[in-house]
Amino acid sequence: MFKKILIANRGEIALSIIRVCKEMGIQTVAVYSTADKDSLHVRFADEAVCIGPPPSHLSYLSIPSIIAAAEVTNATAIHPGYGFLAENENLSRVCAEYGIKFIGPSPTIIGKMGDKATARATMQEAGLPIIPGSSGLLASMEEGLQLAQEIGFPILLKATAGGGGKGIKYVDTPKIFQQKWQEAQQEAMASFGNGGLYLEKYIEKPRHIEIQIVADQYGKVIHLSERDCSIQRRNQKLIEESPSPFMTEALRHQMAEAAIKGVSSIGYEGLGTVEFLVDKHRNFYFMEMNTRVQVEYPVTEAVTGFNLLKTQIEIAAGEPLTLSNTYPQHHAIEVRINAEDPFHGFRPSPGKIIHLHLPGGRGVTIASHIYAGYVVPPHYDAMIAKLIVSSDTRAGAIARMKRALEEFIVEGIQTTIPFHLALMDDEQFQKGNFTTKFLETFNFSTLKPVE
Repeated sequence: MFKKILIANRGEIALSIIRVCKEMGIQTVAVYSTADKDSLHVRFADEAVCIGPPPSHLSYLSIPSIIAAAEVTNATAIHPGYGFLAENENLSRVCAEYGIKFIGPSPTIIGKMGDKATARATMQEAGLPIIPGSSGLLASMEEGLQLAQEIGFPILLKATAGGGGKGIKYVDTPKIFQQKWQEAQQEAMASFGNGGLYLEKYIEKPRHIEIQIVADQYGKVIHLSERDCSIQRRNQKLIEESPSPFMTEALRHQMAEAAIKGVSSIGYEGLGTVEFLVDKHRNFYFMEMNTRVQVEYPVTEAVTGFNLLKTQIEIAAGEPLTLSNTYPQHHAIEVRINAEDPFHGFRPSPGKIIHLHLPGGRGVTIASHIYAGYVVPPHYDAMIAKLIVSSDTRAGAIARMKRALEEFIVEGIQTTIPFHLALMDDEQFQKGNFTTKFLETFNFSTLKPVE
């Protein structure tokens, strides 16, 4: 087992990894930008190294700075968490060159799955159903337009290095194809430094359902069933739950088997998530694979009882996988609490938290790095907490989530708590009748300020 792990991340996920490492008897190293000098992950790690100023490209995205911090502290492994460099094949490659274990897949596998166009082709070769579209990267705007006309509008232009909903453009007519092409390329270059695009047929009102997989170094691959991530805003997930209210037992088995088949075909190692779009007829299509721990991993932990971060570290250390395929034993829902103002278009709301009260009670878990007096910086992702609840039934989980949200008090900044409270009261959400387009028709007038 590793003696010391450097966490190449910040916020909630860095703190969660530190906690697991402490329970495993592993020393930890936190890295931080000057904006995060007062963050809890810095305080609770055994060691902390400042790696640069607030801008991500000068700190959390700086591979030389992170490797230097690992060498100075004699860390034998690096855990990338999610976001930032979590799916960066260059970091995985440099770690190997310096004799540091990257807690994640090899650079070859990250390259295959991290590049969305390559992942699509790879999974198609493995026999997974894919959405009609380009077989790889589009060589030119003209090629893309021709293919779009062949398969029929509407289509989606997608950044091959995309993530977090960035670099995706909806195109419903040939007239705006060139404009959307340029917008997608510019956004992809700004966000990922890679302007490569591919296109897919647009599936109207789909469900976004993903399968959690775990694979060890010895060829064993299992699944831990599904999460439904269909409640999204601008292609970014807001709520996740398991099991999906849309699933049937037959569909659950089919999708899980497909995910294992695809992952096994590439010799995958570690935690991973195979993401699918599912149409109204319950036909499913491979969308992408995330070669890292997901933001929503606590949902799976809540319904299976497994510690995924601990398992991820054990696999990286060479331990064999002892888990078996597992299906949800309870119902769990996670909401992402963001420092955003839902009354004004979810605009960012950084600033100082004056007062904080976190909910508790049976079946309630908080994953967060905030505290009273903490200053939410404007430089990073707006998520400040994850609230996870579990119950025997979905109705019970919704009731518990509503109660927990009412207890969740954050003063000094605006948060998305009022939005989540309104959603829990929405009749269609309660019935499980929603798709990725649900928020386009959501009645935002039902939002009420938290008293």
